[in-house]
Amino acid sequence: AEGSETTPGLVELQEKVVQVSAGDSHTAALTEDGRVFVWGSFRDNNGVIGLLEPMKTSSLPVLLQLSAPVIKIVSGNDHLVMLTVDGDLFTCGCGEQGQLGRVPALFANRGGRKGLQRLLVPQRVPVKGKGNRGKMRFQDAFCGAYFTFAITQEGHIYGFGLSNYHQLGTQGTEPCFSPQNLTCFKNSTKSWVGFSGGQHHTVCVDSEGKAYSLGRAEYGRLGLGAGAEEKSTPTVIPELPSISSVACGASVGYAVSSDGRAFAWGMGTNYQLGTGEEDDVWSPVEMTGKQLENRMVLAVSSGGQHTVLLVKDKEQS
Repeated sequence: AEGSETTPGLVELQEKVVQVSAGDSHTAALTEDGRVFVWGSFRDNNGVIGLLEPMKTSSLPVLLQLSAPVIKIVSGNDHLVMLTVDGDLFTCGCGEQGQLGRVPALFANRGGRKGLQRLLVPQRVPVKGKGNRGKMRFQDAFCGAYFTFAITQEGHIYGFGLSNYHQLGTQGTEPCFSPQNLTCFKNSTKSWVGFSGGQHHTVCVDSEGKAYSLGRAEYGRLGLGAGAEEKSTPTVIPELPSISSVACGASVGYAVSSDGRAFAWGMGTNYQLGTGEEDDVWSPVEMTGKQLENRMVLAVSSGGQHTVLLVKDKEQS
């Protein structure tokens, strides 16, 4: 019915769901037994490309065929990344910007002569191990709008997709159609625990609770202060307390501190910084207000034009 999409409704799945991810027009759900269901559609610059089959969309959940159980799913605007129990990455969706990590530039436009099947059927992202000793195993994966980050079991960071503002941390600004070992994230003293990508920027957090940003600087989305310029390497965001997680919307950034506070910065349009104003914010400001009084922020998630905070009441002492 017209308007029914604004009212939450139950998605009928027999299985217990442990994770969901969503892009611009697709949603995915991961079940307890490692299966992935998807609904909606993937799109490219010319419109719908389909979901499981070329040009076919689905308003109900359909099962993806995968060779191994999945332990994590993440979505970009129009691509889906799945990490299996074996440490493999599988991707499907739009590959125009290289975000699938397995479709060469030659086939990026709708799969080239091989057609849309090449994009829509999930396949493994091939990454060779050291000295070609076999496959690289991954332990985690994250998405931006048009790009993907993955952490290997040794802790190396790989990235692929759009990097037109160095948002992958590459030296150049060409899109990466195959996984690149991102040497700018190398540091022996700490490990990376979280990444979040917007449209043209990335925010990440390390095991010491420091948050960093890189990529496009307009509208303050790097949180590095007034007049900050584009960064091609992760740059620490000053004046933040110890951070446990980070999130990006299209042109904004957020950080949740270990003590349950949320900080925001970037483009103020649509009021999604929670300041009550539409001004851009170039350095992190703490999110406050009636709803957050006596509450701890557990997590933040942000889209193109809106943001959601998950909170809990503080224990009364």
